[in-house]
Amino acid sequence: MATNRTGGPGRLLGYLESRKNLAGGAAGLVGLALTFTGLAGAYWPVVVAGLYGAGALLAPPERPAAPDFPDAAEQLDGLRGDFATLREYLARIELPPAAGGKLAELDGLIEALLDPGWVGEALVLDPEAVYALSRIIQQDVPEAVDAYARTRWWTRLTPGTEPPERHLERQLALLFDEADAMASALREAEARRQQTHTRYLEERGRGA
Repeated sequence: MATNRTGGPGRLLGYLESRKNLAGGAAGLVGLALTFTGLAGAYWPVVVAGLYGAGALLAPPERPAAPDFPDAAEQLDGLRGDFATLREYLARIELPPAAGGKLAELDGLIEALLDPGWVGEALVLDPEAVYALSRIIQQDVPEAVDAYARTRWWTRLTPGTEPPERHLERQLALLFDEADAMASALREAEARRQQTHTRYLEERGRGA
């Protein structure tokens, strides 16, 4: 079984820079000071080693740095790139008129939600909305269109079955409703935010 081990020099350097070594070294210096003043006597090596060990044991443990994940604004920037990639993919797929119309409505709504202006700023304040929108762009729409394209090919071999475009139209309509509800929620949140600020200014004015 292969194991991933840090080399000896790396471990040694890491320990030399650790809190335990620094705290132990500081305590060891106290032992040396006692030695120079004659208080440690003949047992000064034991005193120095003991103080070093005590300092190392009492030192707080090393705290690893927290992972640096992208914030909502950075996620939105990446999502705009994913949306552009999705549009390039959809441009190569031939869709029936009804499904194409639903897709155009959904496309316009997503474009508005990703606008760098006020809508984008509202999304930054709602990470759950960013996640929901990313799911629509990265998963739901590509899966719906790809399933239609694959099922349509099989339908040509077995005529008389249920047209796959009906499922696609329904799926795109449901995704549009989800995105539209998201936009409504963001709009209401911005309205509540404005009302809260108005009340704050009114209360501050009465208290002046």
